[in-house]
Amino acid sequence: MTGIFSKIFHTTNTLIALLLAALLAACAGPAASGKRAPIVEYGASPVPSVAEKPAETSTIYVVQAGDTLYSIAFQNGLDYMEVAQQNGLKDPTAIQIGQKLRLIVPAEEVVSEVSTPIPTRIPRAGEIKSQPKVGRLLYSPQALAKAQHMQDDEPSATPVASAAPAETAVEEGVEWGMPTRGKVIAGYAKSANRKGVDIAGSQGQPILASASGKVVYSGSGLRGYGKLIIIKHNATFLSAYAHNDRLLVKEGQSVRKGQKIAEMGSSDADQVKLHFEIRRMGKPVDPAKYLPLIKS
Repeated sequence: MTGIFSKIFHTTNTLIALLLAALLAACAGPAASGKRAPIVEYGASPVPSVAEKPAETSTIYVVQAGDTLYSIAFQNGLDYMEVAQQNGLKDPTAIQIGQKLRLIVPAEEVVSEVSTPIPTRIPRAGEIKSQPKVGRLLYSPQALAKAQHMQDDEPSATPVASAAPAETAVEEGVEWGMPTRGKVIAGYAKSANRKGVDIAGSQGQPILASASGKVVYSGSGLRGYGKLIIIKHNATFLSAYAHNDRLLVKEGQSVRKGQKIAEMGSSDADQVKLHFEIRRMGKPVDPAKYLPLIKS
């Protein structure tokens, strides 16, 4: 009998030892392989999209007869001050025919969309889930009346009335006015590469300086603009007046707001009209933000 009990005891100890070894091996498995079970932090914000630095395109422009640094920058959508700095020009007016200028055009910023799985939201301990007040009431005539009363007590958003366009608008030290009378037949549209607005009118109609400044270009050297005038208002803003019939001001001339600078025409255009642009730091902006334009 003693031998039988001894064998049973020995067998039981062996089984217990094997079970313990199996459990230890299972627990040590992930650590031994160097891997850990994934841990998900619920409630964490998704990984944001990564913004890549915009690339730059560099081109060499050879100065032609009739060019000014302002017209070159204007044609390429650049700030003339940056062009001068990049080319080591202390005097923006001092360029010569045949001179080579390096133009650096930044590409549009590219945003890479990162697909990140978002874990199911699980409220933390003690967190109270916010709900609309009405959602907590069971339907009944009394509950409906109470819900309406609760909604009336909540502050409502005050609608913002759109301000009526003024005759002039002041932006960063520039007081703007209409460059001519007439209706807009083509509006500004960045997606369609329409850099300004077209205002219909009649042959010889007066074109006025939209704001005071200095004429930095007066000529017909920019393809697609016909007889063009560019006025520099300050270090930030330029305005352009295209497709004129007659140009009445010269480069270097100072003009005041409302002064007649040209007569409307159809040079390099399919009809009589004024193409008007406002440029901020070389980039076209919507003139409707500054002027009370009348759409057709």
